[in-house]
Amino acid sequence: MQVGIIVAALRKHRLATFLIAAEIALACAVLCNAIFMFMERRRALNLDSGIQESALGVVQLSGFSSDNANDINARVMSALRAIPGVESVGVISAVPFGEPGIRAGVSTDEALEQPGGVLDFYLGDSAALQALSLRLVAGRMPEPAEYTPVAQYVPSNAPVLITQQLAERYWPGQSAVGRSLWALDTRFTVIGVVEHLIISQPGGGEALGNDWSLFVPASPGPYLAGRYIVRAMPDDLPRVFGQVARVVSSAAPDVVFDQSASRTLSELRTEFFHDATVMMGLLAGVIAALLGATALGIGGLASYWVEQRRKQIGIRRALGATRWDVLRYFQIENFMIVSVGVAAGLVLAYGLNLALMRFYELPRLPAMYLPLGAAALWILGQFAVLAPALKASMITPVQAIRSF
Repeated sequence: MQVGIIVAALRKHRLATFLIAAEIALACAVLCNAIFMFMERRRALNLDSGIQESALGVVQLSGFSSDNANDINARVMSALRAIPGVESVGVISAVPFGEPGIRAGVSTDEALEQPGGVLDFYLGDSAALQALSLRLVAGRMPEPAEYTPVAQYVPSNAPVLITQQLAERYWPGQSAVGRSLWALDTRFTVIGVVEHLIISQPGGGEALGNDWSLFVPASPGPYLAGRYIVRAMPDDLPRVFGQVARVVSSAAPDVVFDQSASRTLSELRTEFFHDATVMMGLLAGVIAALLGATALGIGGLASYWVEQRRKQIGIRRALGATRWDVLRYFQIENFMIVSVGVAAGLVLAYGLNLALMRFYELPRLPAMYLPLGAAALWILGQFAVLAPALKASMITPVQAIRSF
């Protein structure tokens, strides 16, 4: 089937051809960005926090003074450890997907001339570190003597565990163990590197990466109290947290139990990504509606053209054209229209992405999503035109003559 014949036929229907090509261009632009946004949010939902969330929960208290912190820590941790099924209880400054803890900019030199970005500082005792069960990839874990009191924000000259992401960022191709970081008017010495430890609020804030965090060993005290990480077997954790409020209220009736913040980490994660989950549903709906509308537009136009060309189809069949020839004609015609729309849509997709980058801080659209969107529309176009094309291929010369 010669392309020239199809082009000549389309010239007689310029407005309809332009409108369907424009619809496809707009669909391509929106589809590429919608798929990209959907995949970005899906990737966020599957972030590796570096800890076994299903076995962990957090208990948060308030309403006590620093003078009573040690007493509160002792009473609450003792009561929590007494709950059947609890494996460990530790004091911690923050947990992933919970309220943010200490954040500060760091430098890789003492003169503070080489900024290293803003990091999340997790402070915790040995029981908290044990509960987190971080995967060590280099160096060692803190020794008992290295858990020291918090001066104000962090312990002075403390050893730290950093993530593999930070180690590769600060000292690429080199060992991070023994290196130093400076922040909060003190020096931190790297003693170990862990595979992952996600920041408390991934996807937001000033951190340049989701693993831009470190763990600082610290002993409980006035500046490290009121937030406890509880570890239990995943099957036991819901039962354990069903008793937490009663146990804490009994052990420390003089404090405020924060019901909304005292949750399992799985619950905190679900709540943290609630908006992303809703957005994924909306994007899936937009994608489905967009593809459906485009398919209806292509199919409707093809059906209209079949009715308009019944006489021409009958004449071609009479001259020897087979059903396959008629079917192929409409499929090729559709492919050409979709191709024109896709070509314009790919340019429009990048323009739309630039606007989203500017106003909504969306990352740059990777090139891989362009052929993905184009392929989806090409396939959709072929399926949408299939029914009208099959109908056209069934027209016989006699039927075409009788219709006029």
